[in-house]
Amino acid sequence: MTTTRQDAWTQDEDLMLAEIVLRQIREGGTQLAAFEDVGRKLSRTAAACGFRWNSYVRKQYKSAIEIAKTQRKQLRSQEPNDQPQKQASSTADHEPAEAGALTLGDVIAFLQNYENSGSPAGLKSENEKLAQRIKQLEHDLEQAKSEKETIHNNLKMVEEDYMMLIEMMEKARNIAVMRDDERSRKVNFQVDQNGKIERTEK
Repeated sequence: MTTTRQDAWTQDEDLMLAEIVLRQIREGGTQLAAFEDVGRKLSRTAAACGFRWNSYVRKQYKSAIEIAKTQRKQLRSQEPNDQPQKQASSTADHEPAEAGALTLGDVIAFLQNYENSGSPAGLKSENEKLAQRIKQLEHDLEQAKSEKETIHNNLKMVEEDYMMLIEMMEKARNIAVMRDDERSRKVNFQVDQNGKIERTEK
């Protein structure tokens, strides 16, 4: 007996889910059949596949879903007249009329499969993982905010230190200039008794 996986979905698994669901739509099958097919291939429950499709993957393939529906209509128009009505009635119970809408038949079929597949544990695990992921993201966001605040404060301190250094350098330069001026003013020359010129300070 194979164990049911409850780990996170990978991009490859999402791609497989999308390909199989879109193929079912094009060929006039049901999404439930697609979920069961994907579930067998990935060792997941059909309910988990349906939850993943409706909560995340379907939003990434809105245009592809419309194209698949258009292709399905073209295929039906090429079939004999007695088959399209029969197939339309069987698929209408399971497939949404629009990308975001669900029919009553689709909901009932999904819930029946959900009940028979023993999938509550799978959905519960999926929800727990999503909740943990949200908590982790919230923690990372708070940490990023804290780091940003620290960097901002450090930058402010560096700017203040830089301005103080510039001010100190300006004061030092002014003092040096003043000293040079004082020295130049104190220097005086005089002639001694022998006729030599000597430098004196006042």
